[in-house]
Amino acid sequence: MFYFLIDILGTVAFAISGVLVAMNKKLDPFGVFIIAFVTAVGGGTLRDVLIGSTPVLWMRESIYMYVITGSVIFAIIFVNKLRYLRKTLFLFDTIGIGLFTMLGIEKGLGADLTPMLCIALGTITACFGGVIRDILCNEIPVIFRKEIYATACILGGSSYFLLILLPFDGAYAYVAAILIIIIARSLAVKFKISLPNIYGKQKV
Repeated sequence: MFYFLIDILGTVAFAISGVLVAMNKKLDPFGVFIIAFVTAVGGGTLRDVLIGSTPVLWMRESIYMYVITGSVIFAIIFVNKLRYLRKTLFLFDTIGIGLFTMLGIEKGLGADLTPMLCIALGTITACFGGVIRDILCNEIPVIFRKEIYATACILGGSSYFLLILLPFDGAYAYVAAILIIIIARSLAVKFKISLPNIYGKQKV
């Protein structure tokens, strides 16, 4: 039940972030729904295909379609209030990657993958819905820019495996890893921390 709730919360967070991006691009209602849908389930779909869990989750469980549809309707109705809140898109996107990273790791553990592969699977789950969203909206995906994004997922996933080695309850370790991802991403943006520039100074 705990993991199911986390999955639903992550789906809602990413669906709303997809709606906000799509509406900034002035897409029609169908376009808004498609962007919200791929943002919410894109990473999980790729994850399930990679571990051979087919049909993928949203095809087996119709509740995800209802949750995404409800999230889209909610976000469209209250879009002005959501935009009023500062950095709302960033907030929902950050919550989404925290929740989905750990869901991907849990799926990897269920498939008997090594910790390193579990972390990779968690990062894919968290990031690739956003990658598809940004590509469809003609943006360079944030994961490919210098911002701390996938790195935060890797940091949180690694911390989870370190915490469970300690006398630390598994559920607390799970929640702590989610918070580490959210805090790491938030602090990186607040203090403008980024990966190093490998290209040097660009000539004007």
